[in-house]
Amino acid sequence: MATGDWLTVLTTTDAAEKAEALARGAVRDRVAACAQISGPVTSVYRWKGAVETAGEWQVLFKTTGARYDALESYLREAHDYDTPEIIATPVVRGSADYLRWVEEETAE
Repeated sequence: MATGDWLTVLTTTDAAEKAEALARGAVRDRVAACAQISGPVTSVYRWKGAVETAGEWQVLFKTTGARYDALESYLREAHDYDTPEIIATPVVRGSADYLRWVEEETAE
């Protein structure tokens, strides 16, 4: 695989239990090899014309470019936000053994 064929994908949600459910579902469905949950974090954003502040949990998924569309579809379906954050960042470099593991764990 070439650079950019592996991704980290970030989303947030408003409860630790929801974050774990999103993480477990993605790994179960093999659209992510693993997911890490961090939080709570404080998010400040504009929504419907007002500046809002909320406590959220971040979920960082590890996947391949080939599985991104399936992961995004899963997150859109499973997430309860109207407009969930779904941001993919390419992995430029990484341990060959780890990246191979990501490929194996997300194989269809």
